[in-house]
Amino acid sequence: MADRKPIESWLTDMDGVLIHEGTPIPGAEEFLRRLRESGKPFLVLTNNSIYTPRDLSARLAGMGLEVPEECIWTSALATAKFLKSQRPNGTAYVIGEAGLTTALYQAGYVLTDNNPDYVVLGETRTYSFEALTKAIRLINAGARFICTNPDETGPSTEGVLPATGSVAALITKATGVDPYFVGKPNPLMMREALNTAGAHSETAVMIGDRMDTDIVAGMEAGMETVLVLTGLTSASDVERFPYRPTRVVKSIADLVELV
Repeated sequence: MADRKPIESWLTDMDGVLIHEGTPIPGAEEFLRRLRESGKPFLVLTNNSIYTPRDLSARLAGMGLEVPEECIWTSALATAKFLKSQRPNGTAYVIGEAGLTTALYQAGYVLTDNNPDYVVLGETRTYSFEALTKAIRLINAGARFICTNPDETGPSTEGVLPATGSVAALITKATGVDPYFVGKPNPLMMREALNTAGAHSETAVMIGDRMDTDIVAGMEAGMETVLVLTGLTSASDVERFPYRPTRVVKSIADLVELV
């Protein structure tokens, strides 16, 4: 990090960095406290589109982690902002939860299954055969296919769960249409996050636990990147990738003194 400008803004993933299966990772509370006290812009990013920023702020608070809702950036918000820029006041058929539907409503979208501009697929714990069938038929009829994120699996206390990327593959197989993924590792999500935080890539750092989403997205956005080993990527996995993070640390606790 010594070869770059001083860090003025911090972006961090949530699952695997700050929390793991609903439990705070040691050091996360102190790291967030240091960020708040420093006055430096920061955002907590997540590809999960289930919850609104207010929901996530409350859930984190219940774990003892204080993150204001305005400091949370989700793939649902990024998707809504992208669609608003593409087709203002458009229409969408949505498979997802409140985090996604609320973001689209706030972006001026009408949610409908009657000839929508887009089919938007997000995260939900209740994917239904009926909803997927409707999505397939709407895409076959000409609706554009958008996904909040490409994650194929997600964590839970019982083990991995199929996530948006896996369900998107099912729809693609049935329609022959590939979706446009808005969330990480799409640099679009990172640029929008930087803009939201009022940050610049040259003085910002991205912290994540996944090489294939967090680290590559931060790198492609021109940011410093830090991989923590408390999530999905292990130290032995790092060498398998053709790109490297700026640094690798055991956990978020190792970054407290840098804030």
